[in-house]
Amino acid sequence: MRSLTTIGMLIFALNFCGLGDRIKQLTGSANTPANSTQTSPAQPGQDLKPPPAEKAVLTPEQRSVADAATEVAWDDQGMIWRLPSGWKKTEMKKETALFSSPDGAFLIPTISTLRDEFPLDIALIGAFNSAQMQARNGKYEMVRVVEIDGIPGVETVEAMPEDKGDPRRHQWIGYRRYNGQTQQVNIILSTKGSNFDKHRSDFPAILYSMKIGK
Repeated sequence: MRSLTTIGMLIFALNFCGLGDRIKQLTGSANTPANSTQTSPAQPGQDLKPPPAEKAVLTPEQRSVADAATEVAWDDQGMIWRLPSGWKKTEMKKETALFSSPDGAFLIPTISTLRDEFPLDIALIGAFNSAQMQARNGKYEMVRVVEIDGIPGVETVEAMPEDKGDPRRHQWIGYRRYNGQTQQVNIILSTKGSNFDKHRSDFPAILYSMKIGK
């Protein structure tokens, strides 16, 4: 019964955070045909160089959250986070995991395996350009390239959804080579829009304290 409950909670979180749709949009996965347009993250007319990556720096309030948090590890992927009191590990699989707070906030890290020759720099440029375009359309309130534990990635914070009961996400997408694989690392922190401000310090504290196996 406990296993069924856990599976149900994982499915709910994946749907709530919109991760199912996002997984379908991952560029250049190992199962994508070589001639697919999805393997070209940078589109014609877009900048071919992202801005220099900023270093992930915790504010004093965020540092306080991280210092009081508990370290949790995702051993399969060599990743570590510091989670605030009350957060718990809900599900741990090889390519995705789920952590949740008592009030319905989620941390969902996902790994997508890419082809060995996949150009990581171009992928980062494509992710940044795509996020910038969506920011101009009002989807994001913040887009930047930020380096976490030595790896640059595209960090986004979504604008408040029209329905405040819908999910609002703080996300980071980076790329690495790990255990002989080329991978996209997709980190989603999410809760409903009306609950988001409560986690404005928690989410970056979790994200910026992340350790990423290389």
